[in-house]
Amino acid sequence: MKLLQINASLFSGDGHSTRLAEQFVESWREKYPESEHVVRDLARDSVPHLDEQRFKALITDPAQRTPEQVAVADYSDALIEELRGADVVVLGLPMYNFGVPSTLKAYFDHVARAGVTFRYTANGPEGLLRDRKVYVLAARGGFYVGTPLDSQTGYVRDFFGFLGMRDIEFVYAEGLNIDENSRDAGLSAARERLRALVA
Repeated sequence: MKLLQINASLFSGDGHSTRLAEQFVESWREKYPESEHVVRDLARDSVPHLDEQRFKALITDPAQRTPEQVAVADYSDALIEELRGADVVVLGLPMYNFGVPSTLKAYFDHVARAGVTFRYTANGPEGLLRDRKVYVLAARGGFYVGTPLDSQTGYVRDFFGFLGMRDIEFVYAEGLNIDENSRDAGLSAARERLRALVA
């Protein structure tokens, strides 16, 4: 079994979401010691944001790509193979200005490829990365679950679902920037939830 951990915090290992992801992975590996663990840290190894040239490289017929376009496509292919090879995906997800980090959006833009990770059919789009479990560990400064300001949950669920990954579990640590008591309570609730998930 292979577990892919994606850290989206700009603070890398010091982010609350990353620490929650690390706790989850530690408990997971205690239960499944034979598991392989791969880390994709988007702060330490950021994915370039999609621009016109990168987009054109990804949609150009492979036989017609320039050497520069081949390099872009190979980079995207490597990210996709890393994701395709995972049985479990653990995403450490902070909230920045009511949305996902731009580095995560860049990652999403490189792994969502028509004909590779999804395809269009007569019955609508079909995800090609099925049968993978996704755990999203979301850290927020305020309280957003169930409110119109929680733009993350629907977007992340829809994105993974579009690629075929519909078995998604969200764990929230909220109120982390309100005050010390709120932060401690939010992290404690999230950690308790994580323990229950891996028990």
